[in-house]
Parts: sequence; structure tokens; C-alpha cells
Amino acid sequence: MKLLVTGGAGFIGRWVVGKLLNDGHDVWVLDDLSNGSLANLKAYREHPGLKDVVVGDLKDTALLNELFSATSFNICYHLGASINVQDSIDDPSTTFQNDTIGTFSLLEQCKRTNTKMVFMSTCMVYDRCTDDAGIAETHPTKPASPYAGAKIAAENMVLSYYYAYGLPTVVIRPFNTYGPFQKTGGEGGVVAIFIKNALEGKTLSIYGEGTQTRDLLYVEDCARFVVESGYSNRMNGEIVNAGLGRDIAINDLALLIAGSPDAVSHVKHIHPQSEIQKLLCNSTKAKELLGWQPEVSLEEGIRRTREWIASGGLG
Repeated sequence: MKLLVTGGAGFIGRWVVGKLLNDGHDVWVLDDLSNGSLANLKAYREHPGLKDVVVGDLKDTALLNELFSATSFNICYHLGASINVQDSIDDPSTTFQNDTIGTFSLLEQCKRTNTKMVFMSTCMVYDRCTDDAGIAETHPTKPASPYAGAKIAAENMVLSYYYAYGLPTVVIRPFNTYGPFQKTGGEGGVVAIFIKNALEGKTLSIYGEGTQTRDLLYVEDCARFVVESGYSNRMNGEIVNAGLGRDIAINDLALLIAGSPDAVSHVKHIHPQSEIQKLLCNSTKAKELLGWQPEVSLEEGIRRTREWIASGGLG
């Protein structure tokens, strides 16, 4: 197939690109490099299946029109987005323009060319988990940040094109994803930041009390879910979660990585109003529709990520 991956130079995107190439497809990447890096795609640059890496903006309708007119894509994997919660609070306009308006511009092209869209949303759209069964897709949403609000708005547009026009679309909500190639600085994920600081002998700083929990999904499991969501017609018109099915308190995560409570400190939360106290995924629907389930445990995923960062990985 001919496939477009927006945000393909990003953390999850580069793993999705790799999986698609390994599956034998032709892949085009569109990324404005605001979060991603061309270095993330270095391993694939000589791959005959990687047809082009276009540096450009999702909101550039002329560019999108040119891209979709030049190639008849079978699937658009739409991962490109502004992803930082605090940035969305400080500057909601940029997040809304990129995540909602950008998605609309892409949808218009997909509709024109009858290209299936797999839209990557986020677990941050959910209200806190209230029981040990975890968060299923019917769980209440709560846009506690403009990031979550922009994603919910985009989700609704994506699904509206399925119902109004019969365009094959899928909304996927992976839970907190981590692993090699995730940034280890301020915009990175908690696992990568904690591991980097632990390797450098620095204190692991936790926002707030550290009792908030996260369901941490290893990036290769996430990429497999993303890719297979595009392959399956059973996913069309659906919202589907993916997670490990196990949550861990940030305090316990820090202890697991640091090995000692002496290396952990607590600092004032920068956005307590947007904190979700408990995130635990119920992936039953993904298993039923795709036969998907995670294969990498938290401990194994942390080991692989630590090994990659210790070896001087990018980011």
C-alpha cells in the first residue's frame, strides 16, 4: 500500500514508519519538525520503501493538496500534533490550530481522495479511572486541558466524516507511551526523563504528591496497535483504547527507576487543574477487534529504554 504518516519523524511516528516499512509498504512522511527530528528516521533513510520525507505544516492546505494529488494514498496515519499539556495551557491557540484545524484540513484531503484516516488521540481526554476494571471507551471524557479539548474536537470531526460521508476513519486512544527515541528533556515522557536523571545521578523530581497513576505502554506495542488499526476494516468508525492494563503510581515508578527513595523529591505541580489522578486502560475492545494485546512488560520496557538512553540515544 501507499501510506502517509503525519508526525512520522516524532517519537511514536518513527516506530510506526519502521513497522510499515518492515511490512513492505511504500511510506511518505509529513512532519513540521516542531516535536520530531529527521535524526529519528536515520535508520530508514536508505530503505527503498521510504519514498519521501516532506517538511511542512498540516495547516498548509496548498501543500496538502499537492501531496494528495501526487500520490493516491490508501491510508493516512495522522499522528502529527502539538502534544504538550502545559504548552496548551499557556498558548491554547497553537494547540487548537495544529490539533483541530490541522486535522480538519487533512480530513478534507482524505475525503477528496477516499483515503482512510487513523487518527491518534490520547488517554488525556478521559476523566479519572474510578474502578479496577480500567477505562473503557465508554468512560466519561473530561477536557481538563486545551490539549484534551482540541483532541476531543478533532475526534468528533474525524468520526463525523465516517458518518456523514462514509469515509473510513478510526480514532485511537493509546495510553502513556514510552520507550527508545522519546525525548529525555522537558517535553519528554516521565519514564525517559526519570531514567536520564537516574543515569546522571540527579534527583528525580515528581510533580505534586506522586500518588497519580499512569498506564505505561511500550512504544513498539503502541506502534503495532497504530499500524494494525489501519489494516483492519473492523476498526472503521470506532474509538479504541490501547494500554498495558496495569497502572503504577509516579512515586512507585520513580523508586523502580532510581532504586532508592533518597534520589526522589517532590515539587509544586505546574498544572494541578489538568492532572488526571488515575489512568488505567481497559483494552478489551482492541483485543476483540484486532486481536491486539501488549507484549512488553513495564519492567522489560524500562530495561530496554534505560539501555537505549545509556548507549547515548538521540533526544
